[in-house]
Amino acid sequence: MNGGPSGFSTYFFKFFLSKHAYIDQLNLNLLFFLVFLVGHVTDNAPVTRAFVIACALFTVFFGIQGRFNKLGLSYQDIFQNFRLWRLIVSGFSFSSAPELMFGLYLLYYFRVFERQIGSNKYSVFILFSITVSFLFEVLTLALLKDPAMKLTSGPYGLIFASFVPFYFDIPVSTRFRVFGVHFSDKSFIYLAGLQVLLISSLNRSLLPGMCGILAGSLYRPNFFRIRKAKFPEFITSFFSRLSLPSMGNPPAAPSRNVLGSIPSHAGRQAESNYPLPVPSTIEPPEDSIAMLVSMGFDRNSARQALVQARNDINAATNILLEAQPH
Repeated sequence: MNGGPSGFSTYFFKFFLSKHAYIDQLNLNLLFFLVFLVGHVTDNAPVTRAFVIACALFTVFFGIQGRFNKLGLSYQDIFQNFRLWRLIVSGFSFSSAPELMFGLYLLYYFRVFERQIGSNKYSVFILFSITVSFLFEVLTLALLKDPAMKLTSGPYGLIFASFVPFYFDIPVSTRFRVFGVHFSDKSFIYLAGLQVLLISSLNRSLLPGMCGILAGSLYRPNFFRIRKAKFPEFITSFFSRLSLPSMGNPPAAPSRNVLGSIPSHAGRQAESNYPLPVPSTIEPPEDSIAMLVSMGFDRNSARQALVQARNDINAATNILLEAQPH
């Protein structure tokens, strides 16, 4: 079997379609979207990739079986019929194809936090966000006891918990106006989150979204030293192997990881052997350097990243995060 994403796609579809000849066009599009994300989530975010695969497979499976309308949490399911399996399914399976598209896009974008804190701590963040948000959802259902209330399905706890560090820790690099309304480069991520809420109707999705934000707000102040917690290494190693690490993504170029990972004289030697195609070096603004330094990066590395990114703070942040050893 070919190791690249195209080879994996061919094998995956031949196997899956042979088992499910009745698959419709909607589910076929979901499968294409799954394979696209599997091929593009990078190797230094293995937990994100495993979670994306799990969400896509759960959603495709329930879509094929026509069970989208049966997903979600309600008071009867938990406290009367004791369908506790819905807690697990609701943590992974989206209830519609549009929710899957926007939800996986946000999960893919938030992989930057895994690169920042490492896969082990990010696994703890995922478990904490999903568990705490589900506890708040179940508690709300128990208090309201509304038989008509049915919450939407999907990893809303993790998605909206991620908006908390996104708001506080990701800087704005570009601001612009459209018809007099102020926007920034972060606005598109907020709009994608709003779209996820609106697709399923607010009366079903608003509470899971709020519970996710509350879970993220509890994680940030480091209650019970949760931000220091780690899983045993054999567990994270198992999930890293489970996330198909040998998909065939090309290795990063040596000059990409110069910042913060090898000595400066070796970096200068690499730059002399492989000069960057930058027509002229523009000195980065002092406020941009100060912003990256405030995020915990070395001043010299921050300046080099800004030069390489041509003073784009978001691109420079990604360069510095990718260069950090985990």
